[in-house]
Amino acid sequence: MRVTQSMLTNNMLSNLSSSYEKMSKLQEQVSSQKKFSKPSDNPVAAMMGMGYRTNLNQIGQYQSNIAEATNWIDSTDDAITESVSAMQRIRELTVQGSNGTYEGEQLKTITEEIKQLKEHLITLGDTQIGGKYIFNGQDTNVRPSSVKDGNGDTVYGTGDINLEVFSGISLKINTDGSKIFGDALAAGGSIDQTIEALENGGDVTGTLEGLDATINTFLGMQAQVGARQNRIELMTDRLKQQEVFATEILSKNEDVDIEKAIMDLTTQESVHSAALSIGAKIMQPSLLDFLR
Repeated sequence: MRVTQSMLTNNMLSNLSSSYEKMSKLQEQVSSQKKFSKPSDNPVAAMMGMGYRTNLNQIGQYQSNIAEATNWIDSTDDAITESVSAMQRIRELTVQGSNGTYEGEQLKTITEEIKQLKEHLITLGDTQIGGKYIFNGQDTNVRPSSVKDGNGDTVYGTGDINLEVFSGISLKINTDGSKIFGDALAAGGSIDQTIEALENGGDVTGTLEGLDATINTFLGMQAQVGARQNRIELMTDRLKQQEVFATEILSKNEDVDIEKAIMDLTTQESVHSAALSIGAKIMQPSLLDFLR
């Protein structure tokens, strides 16, 4: 087959075009640090990347839910801790009022402090986080102390609030206010009995058992909250591990080996320069160029 100048020139131009295309791709990889810039470059890797990103988005949502759960449960723990302190102070005052050494104004002062502590407990039962009342069941937009029954007792809302903290795993984040504040603040309960006995000069020692029972109820609830806090810490660690794993897989699927890409680009530039040099020699003027 006779090889003409035109054939040599066309082949050279085709090879140079291919070389430019390779350099362009390598330059794009180096600048973007990604193996491909559009799905059509690597459809399989692109589909896998979508799956990995979906997984990371789910992990991000679970982490957001866990942050919300942590706020609720930590706030609950703080409120119960303050409540226990208030109840223990009420018990101390009750013991003081029962020893027979206090009279008149002293007993009145003790009674007034117990009343203030009761009001403080009501305030703790109205604890909010993010504008939501955490001890009112699913009625988070209603202040618990604003709803009363026929006896004047606070009617706490019911229902559990659950957040999904992992695939298929939900965690209860609220605590039933009626089981702690409802019992502690009930009309005729141990606190009211103590106040009444002090105001009427009666024996308050009989109310100590009821106060102790209320304190134990708070402590029991606090233990349950503590167990949830431990569960959240475990789930937080697990999600962090899942996030690292998913991020690594996504990186391996899409991120380019930058050192190798730079070496490949340098090599391709050398090849391209050599091709240009050889092409310049191939495209030397022919006899026809002089006859024109």
